[in-house]
Order: sequence, then C-alpha cells, then structure tokens
Amino acid sequence: MSPRAVLLFDIDGVIRDVGGSYRRAIVETVQHYSGVRPEPSAIDALKAEGCWNNDWEASLELLRRGGLAELPAFQALVDVFNGFYFGGDPEGDPSAWQGFIGSEPLLVDRSFFEELSAAGVSWGFVSGAEPPSARFVLEQRLGLSRPPLIAMGDAPDKPDPTGFLRLASDLVGPLGATAAPVAYLGDTVADVLTVQRARQVQPEQRFLSLAVAPPHLHSPEAGERRGRYEAQLWEAGADSVIPSTAAVLAGLEQALAGTDHC
Repeated sequence: MSPRAVLLFDIDGVIRDVGGSYRRAIVETVQHYSGVRPEPSAIDALKAEGCWNNDWEASLELLRRGGLAELPAFQALVDVFNGFYFGGDPEGDPSAWQGFIGSEPLLVDRSFFEELSAAGVSWGFVSGAEPPSARFVLEQRLGLSRPPLIAMGDAPDKPDPTGFLRLASDLVGPLGATAAPVAYLGDTVADVLTVQRARQVQPEQRFLSLAVAPPHLHSPEAGERRGRYEAQLWEAGADSVIPSTAAVLAGLEQALAGTDHC
C-alpha cells in the first residue's frame, strides 16, 4: 500500500545529539591546529550560511577565518577529526571506538518509527554523516533493520537535493503531482535549502521543509540564541519549525493541512 506521506530525516541534531561529539570534534580539531577553541555561536553562525554541512569543511573554514597562516592538508584534517570523533578505525569494529561517538544521546527511540509507520508515514534518512557513523546509530543503537539511508559519499553534499530526491523516489515511486507528499526534517539552513532546491527540480511534487533547532539550543539559558536560530530557519524557507523531533508527527499533520506549527 502506498504511504500517505514520506518523512525523511537528517540524523545529526535530529536523531542524535551531536553537541558533545561532531560539534566537539570541530572544536577540538580547530584547537589542535590553531590553539583556539571556537565558541558554539561561531559554529552556529557558520552553519546558518547554508553551505557548511560537511563538518570537515566547516573545521577547515573556521581555521581559514581564524587567520591560520598555513592551513592543513584536507586529508590530514579529516584524520585528526576522525581521531576525536571515532577514536578508532571508522571502518572497523564499533565496539573498539573510543571517541566522542560513544557519548551521543538519542533524541528518539525505535517506537517513534513504529508510530510513524502505524500512521501511514514511510520514513528514511538523508544525512551528511559518514556511513559507519550513520549505520551505527540507526542499526545498532536504534535497532532499525536496513533503514533507507543516503549518507556521505552516496550523493553530493546538501543543499544539493540529489540524495534527497533519490531516496524520496525510492519510497514514493515516480515523483509528481499525484505522488504522496515528501517532508524533510533537518536542523540547519542547508537542510531547508535542500527542500527548496528539490522543488526547483520537481516543481509538481509536494515537498515540505520541517525544521528543528539543534539540542544545544534547547537549554533554558539558550532561549535567545534559539529564537535567532529558528528565525534563520524560517527565513531560509522552512514550512514549519517544530519544538522537538518527537513532535514531528503533529508538525507533519499541521504542515499537510497547510498550517504552521512553531
């Protein structure tokens, strides 16, 4: 039976809290080369530009903007970053990883996806995370069996919509005016722009951009920063900004009905 809607998810900041892992690896990588630890607000500002979804490239850009006299070779930076994040061979046994990946809180559980399926919503994941990292959280930690996934290297980096469109068509069939609506939940401007660009490629298909602020902005003391961040998501073209990933089904229903949920 065809789904009544498809909901695709980013992973980092949406399915798992990467404030103490990927974002921490950015900070540690920048400090490794420059001796300076970037503030969370500096990383937020960079992400808000919509073109730094890749955390290796974001780390290099922070070094460039910080005025580092000699930038490291990209692969050397990747190796340093992965040393912090994985703490072991990314293609090796996850049980041997000693890095920040081991301390990522999950934002949903397996029953969350069972609820979506029961509501007639098909789901999958479009993420810039490395495949071993994405599979680790989806399959080993959440217990999902062969979840539909586009990860780093499977398609061009977001906001290029190629991977998003590919997975959407895998789950919906031919995209177009008669196909089920396809929504994407992400936590960055790049995620919102991915949907905007998908509309340019497939203008007859109904796409919805759902957005949520990343977990590090949900503490009481971060309220003002969260408001500014959410305003940037709206400005980029989000159809709905929801309070948490757990609230996405209600947010999807309201977006499908044509009302905002914020």
